[in-house]
Amino acid sequence: MFNRENWSEILEALTANTFRTLLTAFGVFWGIFILVILLAASNGLENGVKKGFDGIATNTMFMWSQTTSKAYKGLPKIREFDFRNNDVEALKQKFPDLLYVSPRNQLGDFNGVSNVIRGTETGAYTIYGDYPELVKQEQMDIIKGRFVNQQDILLRRKVAIIGKGVISELYKNAEEVIGSYIKINGVNFMVVGVYKSKGNNNGNAESAQKNIFIPFTTFQQAFNFGDKVGWMALTANDDASITELKPGIMSFMRDRHSIHPDDERAVGNFDLFKEFQKVQDLFLVLKFIAYFVGTLVLLSGIIGISNIMLIVVKERTNEIGIRRALGATPGAIRSQILLEAISLTIIAGMFGIAVATGLIAILNMILASIPSDGMMFINPSVDLMVVFIALLILVGSGLLAGFIPAQTAINVKPVDALRTE
Repeated sequence: MFNRENWSEILEALTANTFRTLLTAFGVFWGIFILVILLAASNGLENGVKKGFDGIATNTMFMWSQTTSKAYKGLPKIREFDFRNNDVEALKQKFPDLLYVSPRNQLGDFNGVSNVIRGTETGAYTIYGDYPELVKQEQMDIIKGRFVNQQDILLRRKVAIIGKGVISELYKNAEEVIGSYIKINGVNFMVVGVYKSKGNNNGNAESAQKNIFIPFTTFQQAFNFGDKVGWMALTANDDASITELKPGIMSFMRDRHSIHPDDERAVGNFDLFKEFQKVQDLFLVLKFIAYFVGTLVLLSGIIGISNIMLIVVKERTNEIGIRRALGATPGAIRSQILLEAISLTIIAGMFGIAVATGLIAILNMILASIPSDGMMFINPSVDLMVVFIALLILVGSGLLAGFIPAQTAINVKPVDALRTE
């Protein structure tokens, strides 16, 4: 049992050579400081990257038609084809694990020819024909009015949802948007909603706010697309993986359109879930590196403490001999040396954690005052589990640092120790 006398002895031992103790403790302080900072930086980068996925159903893949590259069933090698409306229903029936199958058509581009008119104002925008579930798959907030609904689809209503970028170019300040009309390729549409994109459209945040969404069925009818589907967004249920479903989906679509089973080029696809998993795996690696580097730096500090404790034991050889001669057991000597090593390690380590935490808090205050849109580094932090793990590392490190000196101390024979000058 460690009483007040034991702790007084520990304090005296640690302060006997203050400068040496501080230099020794700095190795542990620096190691745990680096560990916490690296983990916080990793979390901050992870938070920033994942913010880019906000609002996206990550268990999603996108699929579109391309040109075939193999002859099949008497059809030519190079052949163009299109997805059709009945492909959507066929996919839903064939793959019950699909939560959403959203067909989509697209017209124009914000860098193209002007395709939208309102009064005397004109503009070039990307026009999308979509189903209601798209709002659950894409990074957008409806800030006014509503999005496309099922009645719009069934009745082929000529309604539109426009972005803030469209408003800034076609409307005057404080002008009412909801209920107004715009003309898209000569067809009048009533504006029923305003959206704000949370994404940056592959680095082009301006274009993300310059889209116009209309009902998919209205798009096909108004712009003479027949039953053509430009591409699809397919989202799987939470208990299924779109990556695992993808081979079956691709094979099914090739079979429906008489495409050679080995023709990998005919049906284009982008697996968002697979890319998201790569990001997840990357941050697991970063955390491992943070633990690895921090632990190595900490280990160098532990080696320093162990060396100093060996010197301390050497200096106290005579004292240890007297204590042994007066009846102190090897266990008592060992405990005293170990406790001194653990105390020094924990004090230095906790100070390192405190300084690192304070630095992270200051950094978060600075980041909070900066607009976070588009930032790739957000809220660097460490959770309580990391602090708990750090404490375990400190205790283990203290035991490791004191073990060899403790064994050296108890191996000294009382008679030999008393002879030491």
